[in-house]
Amino acid sequence: MLINLTELFTRDGKEKTYTVDVEMAQFRQPDGECQVVDKKPAVLHFTNVGDRTLVLDGHAELALMIPCSRCLEPVKVPFSLVLERTFDMNKSQEQRAEELDEQPYLQGYNLDVDQLVRDELLPNLPMKVLCKEDCKGICNRCGVNLNVQTCDCDRSSLDPRMSVIQDIFKQFKEV
Repeated sequence: MLINLTELFTRDGKEKTYTVDVEMAQFRQPDGECQVVDKKPAVLHFTNVGDRTLVLDGHAELALMIPCSRCLEPVKVPFSLVLERTFDMNKSQEQRAEELDEQPYLQGYNLDVDQLVRDELLPNLPMKVLCKEDCKGICNRCGVNLNVQTCDCDRSSLDPRMSVIQDIFKQFKEV
């Protein structure tokens, strides 16, 4: 959803609060796409601090269905995001790029709320998601979910670097 910010520049000190629905249904992360569930409207409070500068203070709440790192079952992960930004409208796109302050969620005087939420969500993703603390994962031979059922696969996989030592033990057993 786009918010037009031009009305905030009519006078210094002007404040306005927007309650906006987050429209994204999927979130693309480095490992793939996740479904967005349980979205609440984002509350964005803007303040014109003068000299064509806006300060954003807001929050958004949503949950993603992220696959478990061990068994790949979907896990609902809630996020409560704090959105704090300063927009200096005097800077051009080139100046922002030079200062590494690129703002893809700001196009002219329009703010893309979904892109702002995506940019805040990405650094808040957990390193590892587990469905439960003692998740057994999946069998690396047959692929069965070991939390649900067991399999008859041989799980005594040894480190291939130890195969030479294993050969020595086999020689002594034959004698």
